[in-house]
Amino acid sequence: MRAGGHSGATAAGPDHAEAYRLTWRDRARQRGVIPTLWLAVPGVVFMAVFFVYPLGYGVGLSLQGADGWYSAYHDFFADRLVNNHGSRESILVTLELALAASIINVALAVPISYRMRGTVRAKRTIMAIVLVPMTLGTVFVASAMKEFLGPSGWLNRALLNTGVIDQPLQLVGNFTGVLLSLVFTGLPFAFLLMVGYTSGIDPSLERAAAVCGARPAQRFWLVTFPLLLPGMTITFCLSFVLAFGVFPSATLVGNDAGPTRVLSKIAYTEYSYGHYPTASAAAVIMAVVQLAVLGLVLWGRGLFHRGPTSGGKG
Repeated sequence: MRAGGHSGATAAGPDHAEAYRLTWRDRARQRGVIPTLWLAVPGVVFMAVFFVYPLGYGVGLSLQGADGWYSAYHDFFADRLVNNHGSRESILVTLELALAASIINVALAVPISYRMRGTVRAKRTIMAIVLVPMTLGTVFVASAMKEFLGPSGWLNRALLNTGVIDQPLQLVGNFTGVLLSLVFTGLPFAFLLMVGYTSGIDPSLERAAAVCGARPAQRFWLVTFPLLLPGMTITFCLSFVLAFGVFPSATLVGNDAGPTRVLSKIAYTEYSYGHYPTASAAAVIMAVVQLAVLGLVLWGRGLFHRGPTSGGKG
């Protein structure tokens, strides 16, 4: 009995010693924490420090108005911000600008990118021309638009000298000027996104539809368009977020004292006055409106398309 007990203790000894020698890496691996996951730690820390904490701080600050909780939001919807001007109307103005610019950018980017996926003469030159506005900057574009489209700009002078118009066209200092600026700077961004989606659609799918007797319009709407819809949705969402935060264009090309007073302008003005709770409230309202629109768009896409997000190329 003693020998048996002694041998059992001897056999169990190495196992206990092996378990005791497990390092923290081995214990982490046993819990499913593989070494690759540690690569995400810097990103998580960065997001926590520079996004989660500022977001939470801003939301909390928006609730600390001068007249008590939620007073900053009450002042916003009572049109008491920015010298008692209409802050509620700024939501509609910002929405109209962002939605119009996003729709136009996607509508222009889809046919251009769809055509560019094949063999096109001077393809690199065309792509370079389309992408040039991305390198210019918003301030440069706004200044150039005022010189070209202003009442005494080149376009109006040319039209007046040729007798095409009797009065200068009002293309800056209003909604139209800001919209043109957003389209000019946002179209290259939308084009780059759509090129990736259109190039992923297998051309053999359209050829197969043609063999089955489908006409060009039928091939596009029944085969190509469903495959483009996920890319169009993502492009629209990103373009909308980019246009919704418009600030330089609304100030330089538009008229931020009235027709193009956007939410970002209100937030900046309140911040410059030292009204931090109301500035934070305007920023939170911006985020809520954006999330509502993006959620509605993604929900609508789910109603029409639940298939793959690519054309199965490769």
